[in-house]
Amino acid sequence: MSEAGLQQAQAKMRAAGTAEVAIRVFSHYYRLLEAGQQGTIREDEIDPVGDLPHLEHLDTDAEAMRAALAETVVIKLNGGLGTSMGVTGPKSALPVKDGLSFLDIIARQILATRKEYDVPLPLVLMNSFRTKEESLAVLSEYGDLPVDGLPLDFQQNMEPKLLADDLTPAEWPADPELAWCPPGHGDLFTALVASGMLDKLRERGFRHAFISNADNLGATPDGRIAAWMAEHDVPFGMEVCRRTRSDRKGGHVAVRKSDGRLILRDSAQVHADDVDSFQNTKLHTTFNTNNLWIDLDRLAELMDGHDGVLGLPIIVNRKTVDPSDPGSPKVIQLETGMGTAIETFEGSQAVIVDRSRFKPVKTTNDLLVLRSDVYELNESGDLTTTHEGDEPYVDLDGDHFKILADFEARFPAGPPSLVRADRLEVRGDVAFGKDVVVVGEVEVSAPEGERLEIADGTELRG
Repeated sequence: MSEAGLQQAQAKMRAAGTAEVAIRVFSHYYRLLEAGQQGTIREDEIDPVGDLPHLEHLDTDAEAMRAALAETVVIKLNGGLGTSMGVTGPKSALPVKDGLSFLDIIARQILATRKEYDVPLPLVLMNSFRTKEESLAVLSEYGDLPVDGLPLDFQQNMEPKLLADDLTPAEWPADPELAWCPPGHGDLFTALVASGMLDKLRERGFRHAFISNADNLGATPDGRIAAWMAEHDVPFGMEVCRRTRSDRKGGHVAVRKSDGRLILRDSAQVHADDVDSFQNTKLHTTFNTNNLWIDLDRLAELMDGHDGVLGLPIIVNRKTVDPSDPGSPKVIQLETGMGTAIETFEGSQAVIVDRSRFKPVKTTNDLLVLRSDVYELNESGDLTTTHEGDEPYVDLDGDHFKILADFEARFPAGPPSLVRADRLEVRGDVAFGKDVVVVGEVEVSAPEGERLEIADGTELRG
């Protein structure tokens, strides 16, 4: 570990045209790593969060909502590829419901909200260089989407992966792009400044940003939260949901004992001795949806006052330079999470929301539920359901359903009906025919080494 490694990384970033503010941020975290920081938050440093306001109890004055949304921009994190499902393009361009992609549905949601409230409500994507072209091509089908000369996207930054043994920049001639990585979604704040997007939005009178992941179709701009932010001068608002057993690995909010501020503790920040406490859903009762609301003026003040370095908690991500090759050199990726900025904004708040605002698609399990009759998509892009209780639990065999092409080959006529299902577990090579119906709790297993064909019209009961 040496200053030489940092200088090499800085030179590499400058040669690639990286903005100076992004290089300063990277240098800050490099020095933290070199000093031995691992970014852990110990259980004895925090207290569970107390009572929080609930979305259903917020003010619903129509004019207050309209006025607040008139000063709001929607930012979607759109840097992700569908690599975990075997797709090389932007995940948000995948067809997810009725032949529409995430981006198609998001565009409909934005246009419908504009019409309902008579507000401009710009949509802006934070793209990576891998997602930019295809994503903007999808949005180009919506000619009335651009607002007041604002660009539809800005680009997240890239930084060098560091060799784990000496912290010098990794090189990988077989695929030079693999020597670079995004700095986590905490880079949002740096990228807003570096791209000039933060200044453009503020110059046009936009005060708040609603930020969420592009793969979460439940994250629609809610006028109640916008009005609450404006009325109470909240600088940073985080939407949280009640934790269940299935959420025990999700990041939770807590109160830091040393200064009484709300903080976010993600799984990557948990010490090995504190895993049981972290996963205790009765102790830490809410999880972060990654739906955030931010006062843009306060963000600008913080960025100016800290020379662009917000000082978010470091996340040390250890991987191999080629994620698909465990024998390739071990590297460190320096990352931050945007939700951890909750501790940076004095007066930050969290608000409890229903799980309908949290519908991420991370795996083909999630995709099957979304494509099924559990959800219906209306003209405004809203997802509604007649399914009683929590959505059905789906667990598909990873060897046969993880990759999108394999998944779709086993549902050639579309997904089974799941609206009366509670659980569907599939083991082995199983293919589903047309109009299959799942009722209650169902487990389906194929004989080892053979394919099981579920005939058209079959009703599967627990």
